[in-house]
Amino acid sequence: MELKLIFMSTLLAVCCYCDVNECIVANARHCGECIQAGAKCGWCKDPTVTTRCDELQSLLKRGCDEAMIEDPHGEQVVHRNKTVTNRRKGAEKLNPEDITQIQPQKLSLTLRSGEPQSFDLKFKRAEDYPIDLYYLMDLSYSMKDDLENVKNLGTSLMLEMSKITSDFKIGFGSFVEKTVMPYISTTPAKLLNPCTGDQNCTSPFSYKHVLNLTSDGNQFNTLVGQQHISGNLDSPEGGFDAIMQVAVCGHHIGWRNVTRLLVFSTDAGFHFAGDGKLGGIVLPNDGKCHLENNVYTMSHYYSLSSEVILENSKLPEGVTIAYTSRCKNGLVSEGENGRKCSNISIGDEVMFTISVTSKGCPKQVKPETIKIKPLGFTEEVEITLNFICECECHKDGVENSDLCHFGNGTYECGACKCNDGRVGRQCECSSNDVATEDMDRTCRKDNGTDICSNNGDCVCGTCECKKRDNPDERYSGQYCECDNFNCDRSGNKLCGGHGRCECRVCVCDPMWTGSACDCSLDNSTCMASNKQLCNGRGTCDCGVCKCTDPKFQGPTCETCPTCPGVCAQHKDCVQCRAFGTGEKKETCERDCSDFIMIKVKTRDKLPQPNDASYPVMHCKERDANDCWFYYTYAVNNNTEKEVHVVDALDCPAGPDITPIAVGVVAGIVLIGLALLLIWKLLMIIHDRREFAKFEKEKMNAKWDTGENPIYKSAVTTVVNPKYEGK
Repeated sequence: MELKLIFMSTLLAVCCYCDVNECIVANARHCGECIQAGAKCGWCKDPTVTTRCDELQSLLKRGCDEAMIEDPHGEQVVHRNKTVTNRRKGAEKLNPEDITQIQPQKLSLTLRSGEPQSFDLKFKRAEDYPIDLYYLMDLSYSMKDDLENVKNLGTSLMLEMSKITSDFKIGFGSFVEKTVMPYISTTPAKLLNPCTGDQNCTSPFSYKHVLNLTSDGNQFNTLVGQQHISGNLDSPEGGFDAIMQVAVCGHHIGWRNVTRLLVFSTDAGFHFAGDGKLGGIVLPNDGKCHLENNVYTMSHYYSLSSEVILENSKLPEGVTIAYTSRCKNGLVSEGENGRKCSNISIGDEVMFTISVTSKGCPKQVKPETIKIKPLGFTEEVEITLNFICECECHKDGVENSDLCHFGNGTYECGACKCNDGRVGRQCECSSNDVATEDMDRTCRKDNGTDICSNNGDCVCGTCECKKRDNPDERYSGQYCECDNFNCDRSGNKLCGGHGRCECRVCVCDPMWTGSACDCSLDNSTCMASNKQLCNGRGTCDCGVCKCTDPKFQGPTCETCPTCPGVCAQHKDCVQCRAFGTGEKKETCERDCSDFIMIKVKTRDKLPQPNDASYPVMHCKERDANDCWFYYTYAVNNNTEKEVHVVDALDCPAGPDITPIAVGVVAGIVLIGLALLLIWKLLMIIHDRREFAKFEKEKMNAKWDTGENPIYKSAVTTVVNPKYEGK
């Protein structure tokens, strides 16, 4: 039991950190610190409330009036929200600056720490939008066999782009290689003609701008057709040098503030960062234009470095942006994929939800500006960020107030905001003295090592106990050694719900005792119907009967499920509820609802005495039709009467007439034969007796047995004298 309580206490302690209250953890000393701790944090200006910084509902529970709570929120204002342009090819021409593809264009966000501000950004590719295209062609010797095809490609490109937009301009330039060893041969003859044999090639160059952006397609075709091959030594070309110059030399190229496209035509690789060291070139590209007479002059000084370009400009410290895209066909994406939509055609409209969040305030509290734009487009959204770093009541603060220990702080929002070097609720202590050993000594109980029992801070030699997330829970005591939430529990209630926790010990209400106040001293719950305590068959322990006789059960030891007569007592109710028959079938619902009935299929499914943890009585009763029914009666561990009934009656079978008839006939015949035999036997015995009597009388006769002289025989005998016995 002790181990179980320790485990539960540990579990509760761990769970306290499952949902940390950032407002309490921040331990804010003034209103500005509080509202920066989190979006849910509010500050109570009422000085009588002990915990000033907490979530809004907690402050209200602590008794802080809603009007006294500082809880500012961010906002957003749209300053320019021009609708995206719905324009089709062939319509009236518009200037590029009059075409809008992104909405809104300018807004301001007021951010509070931890509270995101979200807005929707609409993007629509306008039809017939002006396009500037620059055709950059490789003229190294490896392109000799492709030159004619490349020339035709430029012409085809001009024709195809004219189908997309009517406001189209095209320019042209070419490149070869850096003009230093070992990329080209620097001998005078090779500088004039880098090709071998009778090949007539133009001098090598890094990048040459040939044609400014123009709407004259014929001029473009003519200049592309006049280009000649040059040559170099190594396989990679200087294409990246040319791309950089095309990008930064806008005043030479003639780029407009419209969609800009670069077509890069080559059959070889390119030099990348670090390759320039072979020619003694160690400086990174400065990103500036170096064209003289339309020729790149600094290729032998700079080596190009690659860059990663993001959709938004650099964010201020602590500010984050989250993107959610809603693209074609209802596709919604978040995170990095929320920055883009794919397969967008001209005229398609997509939406982005952009959420800006600030954590805390920047060191220099001033408005910041960020910009968001689609890559490859010049249009952008300008966002001005403002930060909520102080409460509204900060404006009414009184500097060097007497309420803050002789003017050692500013009294604002109902609390002291201490000057540098001062600490304490009223700025009464010097920060230089607080951390000394002498000051800490008075905060250690029994000269131990724990300051304020690890439940508080030592301020000016006095323990200030920590606040709990739950306003009803608190630390107390001189060393914060006491609390009102670490007492024993019963039924998941502190002190069983029958007492209060004082310094980790339960103080029980009257008529309750025990370490968790879970033992009742009231014996009325143990009184049986016969006015005896536990029916005289048990003891009353904490308001509950503990029966000493194992046969008896129930809250007052009055139930005996195995006592004689319990079967007959419940026979009628079991019969009416299980089979709808018996003497109580008309009053069954009223008289027989005090037990739980469970039906089983066969007798072997009935609970057995060894199977249950409580006594079970087996019963066998007969109904009016001489049918037997079987059931068990018990009181379970929840003091509920429980009856299990076999759902089929056991009735005797009817007589078989044929065997009976045969038996009767056979019996009659046998009895008749037996009587005849007896009669015959008696007749035999009687005759034998009479014969014996006759024989006896015959023997006792007195007359002579000689022949009667007067008797004349009826037989006459004649003798033949001639008969000789033959």
